[in-house]
Amino acid sequence: MKKSFFERELAALEFELAKLQETVQRKGLKIAILFEGRDASGKGGAIKTIMRRMNARIWRIAALPKPSDRERTQWYFERYVRHLPSGGEIVLFDRSWYNRAVVEPAMGFCSADEYEVFMREVPQFEKMLIDSGLHLVKFWIHVSPQEQEQRFQDRACDPRKRWKLSPVDLRARELWIEFTKYRDAMFDRTSTHVAPWLVVEGDDKRKARLNIIRAILDRVPYEFNEQAFEPITLSPRPSVEDSDYTEPALEDLNLVKDYYAD
Repeated sequence: MKKSFFERELAALEFELAKLQETVQRKGLKIAILFEGRDASGKGGAIKTIMRRMNARIWRIAALPKPSDRERTQWYFERYVRHLPSGGEIVLFDRSWYNRAVVEPAMGFCSADEYEVFMREVPQFEKMLIDSGLHLVKFWIHVSPQEQEQRFQDRACDPRKRWKLSPVDLRARELWIEFTKYRDAMFDRTSTHVAPWLVVEGDDKRKARLNIIRAILDRVPYEFNEQAFEPITLSPRPSVEDSDYTEPALEDLNLVKDYYAD
């Protein structure tokens, strides 16, 4: 996909996201969007693209670390419930409660009983959220073995991206088949009429991001409030010269060195 087309299309979609944002704030809607997928599938990149021009007071990112000792004793969903949106908010989950459907059982981080309890409870949990008025969208970003390997090699060789490659990622790389089996079971048992899984082809990152944004716009009702987007006429800026204030010279301040001076 040519970059020029991507930028043009993204700019148009960002205007639609702005309409969605205004509708959510005005109507007090609650939206939770889950991003799941294998390591290096593009979850974080998709979220950053969505957030690029959005209001961070309305859109929030929830990327939870591994549970603490205290959280391990709680109801599994409890730590995620604390991050759900209130009225007028959109929360983007960079991984979610579905860790227990794929990552945890494949890696041996939960017991078989804990896994089965989760798989029975999650459709009920999500139905309760939706019945309470929350809009829930669930994405699985699919990446091929070849593309994931290329991205892993890139992370392994680029110091700027090394932080993205953890020991857990490397272990998961060896468990491709196990992850696939648990993913298939997740689709089969937790994709419901009210909360279906939406699978995004993710080998082309830019196209995947556009498709994700369009899917969000297709599934969350929003309006164009023309009044909210009318151009604002700015009043004349007050003139320092016409006031009794004397602004200090820039050189008299604790000025950062110009590292790029000619």
